[in-house]
Amino acid sequence: MPDMPALHTEPAPAAHLFYVPFRITEVDGRSIDLASSERTGCSRIFIVLGGSGVLRIHDEMCEVDRGSVYLCDAFQKFDLISHTLLKGVLIEYRCLGTEDTETGLLKYPLPLDNCPDKLLRQAGELQTLWREPRLSGPFRVQRLFIDLMEGLYEEVASRQRPGFPWLKQSVCFMQAHFDEDLTRDQMAERANVSPEHFSRAFRKFTGRTFNEYLTLLRIRGAQKRILTGSPDLNTLAQEIGYKEGTYLSRKFKQSVGVSPTVYRGQSKRIAALNPNYTAALTALGITPELGVYTGWTEKIARGSDLPEERKFDPYVCTPSRFYETVAASRPDVIISYDTQEENNSLLPLAPVLDLPFKTMSWREQFRIIADIVNKRGEAEEWLRLYDKRLVPINRQLDRQPGNRGTAAVWEIGTDKAYGFGSSYGRSCQILYDDIGFRPPDRMLEQGLLNRGYVETPIETIGQYAADHIFITALPCDPQGRQRLMRLFRSQEWLELDAVRQRKVYLLNQPELFSGFDPLSSLEQLRVLTGILTPDHKFT
Repeated sequence: MPDMPALHTEPAPAAHLFYVPFRITEVDGRSIDLASSERTGCSRIFIVLGGSGVLRIHDEMCEVDRGSVYLCDAFQKFDLISHTLLKGVLIEYRCLGTEDTETGLLKYPLPLDNCPDKLLRQAGELQTLWREPRLSGPFRVQRLFIDLMEGLYEEVASRQRPGFPWLKQSVCFMQAHFDEDLTRDQMAERANVSPEHFSRAFRKFTGRTFNEYLTLLRIRGAQKRILTGSPDLNTLAQEIGYKEGTYLSRKFKQSVGVSPTVYRGQSKRIAALNPNYTAALTALGITPELGVYTGWTEKIARGSDLPEERKFDPYVCTPSRFYETVAASRPDVIISYDTQEENNSLLPLAPVLDLPFKTMSWREQFRIIADIVNKRGEAEEWLRLYDKRLVPINRQLDRQPGNRGTAAVWEIGTDKAYGFGSSYGRSCQILYDDIGFRPPDRMLEQGLLNRGYVETPIETIGQYAADHIFITALPCDPQGRQRLMRLFRSQEWLELDAVRQRKVYLLNQPELFSGFDPLSSLEQLRVLTGILTPDHKFT
């Protein structure tokens, strides 16, 4: 029997998946049908960039706020049924490929909470570029979309495996304990890997050797202490993990280029990564090299005259763009909130002064920022003049019969109302700390002093009875306005003493009253003075 000829077969095609954005929709407080993409057959990603709300998923209610991300396919139903000043982005996409595309979809049964800010910035920038194609090249949207998908994929994967990778744990440990006697071998033992493997992996992960990264942390720690008023050099050295001041001075000069003494007196290029700190610098007569502005603070600081490269919107940047923008300003100091995830990634650029804004008054923050720029005297004079403006209003209030009484400050959204304490500003730092009002007892009972705010449905704010009621933000959507109007017509509301005595003040200036800084506090004081002592002329 003759041999059969050999059969030549084509190799099986490789299995690939391709992700294509179909539609990107901004969610900014208007009512929107999030389930509309069921009719297009698209999978969806809903990312909350700000505010809070409630999603209905398979008839289950899930609260979401900034950093929440919900991933689902085209067959899952979900609706945004209520929100408070919520801003977000709905991304619809299709998965194409040579294998079952269902296996390649990003899915998670519940919203992912507390997703990294870098993902939120990517989503914000993607939304902007989708709306304004002229702002980008032909492939920018596609690249940014894939970067976002990759980040979400990693986030889902990290949620599904226990614990953090040992490298991330090691870096976090060093950041918290750099002032201790750390060695590579100790860290390798903690990570349960060999010292050699630790060194190789650590350098690949951080871009520095173990000793280089430890030195960076210690020098940045020394810079922060110098900026905010440090002890003598020997004491400072021991505080950051060195044994003596002369060694610290040598390492400091190698890293920074000048001695600690010279560094203390140098003028500094500042990058302020939130509007409160931009406003604090503006009050001192300083325009940061890079600053975040609201519309209100930009007007006060004449920000419209600034070059665009000195203005910064951190919420519409990819992680690389965020870093590149801050790096381009060549900062000597970066000022940020202590809750920002990117703070540690910015350490190679400059020391990051991360202020605990939730537990530190605006006056304390102002003084620290003034110390950084060697303007403590100017800050104290500014505060003296501010306190001088408090005298007339306090005197006039003192002449009124009885005590100051209670005051409640509310921001109202579609579904929820938020009442604040002085640690969140909204003029509470003035009402409670400067002119002697106090929060309603019910707010205190609900944990106002612990959390800094209370959260309640719109219909129940009348239960927090107060002598004065200030509403700094009204709902921006028809649903929320309708609910608020129903409240205002309700018998419970109309019977409140504050309503009957015309002591309910609809201010609706959220941008101004969200400020927790010298300039915003001064303007908030002017508004309150006009309300509480209308005969007084504010100068």
